[in-house]
Amino acid sequence: MRTTKRPSVRGRWHRLGTAVTAAAALALAGLGTAAHADAATASSKVTWTATPCSTPQKAGELACNSFRVTGGITAFQKARAKADGITPKAADATTPSGYGPSDLQDAYGLTDAASSNGDGETIAIVDAYNDPNAEADLAKYRSYYGLSACTTANGCFKKVSQTGSTTSLPSSDTGWAEEISLDLDMASAICPNCNILLVEAKSATMANLGTAVNEAVTLGAKYVSNSYGGSESSSDTSYDSSYFNHPGVAITVSAGDSGYGAEYPAASKYVTSVGGTALSEASSTTRGWSETVWKTSSTEGTGSGCSSYDAKPSWQTDTGCTKRMISDVSAVADPATGVSVYDSYGITAGWYTFGGTSASSPIIAGVYALAGTPSSSSYPAQFPYNAAGTSALNDVTSGNNGTCSTSYYCTAKSGYDGPTGWGTPEGVDAFTG
Repeated sequence: MRTTKRPSVRGRWHRLGTAVTAAAALALAGLGTAAHADAATASSKVTWTATPCSTPQKAGELACNSFRVTGGITAFQKARAKADGITPKAADATTPSGYGPSDLQDAYGLTDAASSNGDGETIAIVDAYNDPNAEADLAKYRSYYGLSACTTANGCFKKVSQTGSTTSLPSSDTGWAEEISLDLDMASAICPNCNILLVEAKSATMANLGTAVNEAVTLGAKYVSNSYGGSESSSDTSYDSSYFNHPGVAITVSAGDSGYGAEYPAASKYVTSVGGTALSEASSTTRGWSETVWKTSSTEGTGSGCSSYDAKPSWQTDTGCTKRMISDVSAVADPATGVSVYDSYGITAGWYTFGGTSASSPIIAGVYALAGTPSSSSYPAQFPYNAAGTSALNDVTSGNNGTCSTSYYCTAKSGYDGPTGWGTPEGVDAFTG
């Protein structure tokens, strides 16, 4: 069994409760333009903590990739206050304080697709342990933002164990419940018309999570989001064939939250590895938004890197890495520019702002769902490479997630780079076959 020894992750726990400003977070990412500078001043002393599932409960378990904002005023709140004249509140559980569905759809050019696409498509969310409040919390999120109800009763929502049982579910876990809420809400935000299948593994081992991935595919999901990871091992190639080799299924995986360095299963050649950005409104750009690599410190930011074990897929053509390179694409992950989530299990019931590449993975799974069902023989991880360099992707060209010997492994540039891949979605064209 592969281990979860990740020195950079351990470094994250020393940061719990540390106050950081969005300005500092974005500055660390290497911002230099006026638009980015404006965004960097848009919040004050935003603080966050890694969710409990970011610490594996047992040896051999993987970690989730999420952070929960605990205080301060986010860039989103400041920007909205400037627009509507309302004084924002510091982060609390009474009102949303991060980006909502309309913000994310606008930022990624999905407004039209989100309103008309996704009917009949099923996004599967794979996580460990049980969230007993998952359906009720999802209802709160969708109701607040005016999304149609997604319930067991109307056939939109289904929760099962890794064996497909709807009654014999894993033990409940407060940390993974936060992760589950984040994943369900992001899938809803991007693809409001999609059905959602939550598959809960009995623990956070690769064997159980991989079994849950297989069950999701067996139950018909064509889009499967995974917001967890751990250190690479020589067993990864066998996990590839056992759990992730599903032609015709878009499987997305978080690149990691510990800064520069490769994780598995993001390193699997069969999945779309999803990096993370800091996303800010920018009135000076045609798009209206700007993004840079998410990096808070040397041990906190999006993952990236060259795999030590996984073979390079045929469609990946960067020349510095002879094996699988992480990432393929990216989306918002910086907690300082985070997303709104409703959660009630184990914490005060209410609204929270979350970040981490746990947000970006279900966002990209939702984009694949909006783009339509992949052909049965395709590997959807290839699709963004077919659209590389086109207007279908927002090229992220500034920031880094650490120090590396090969520049593009950890530093954004024009075209492909490790931290953000080919960029972030601008519509769905880069995610079709």
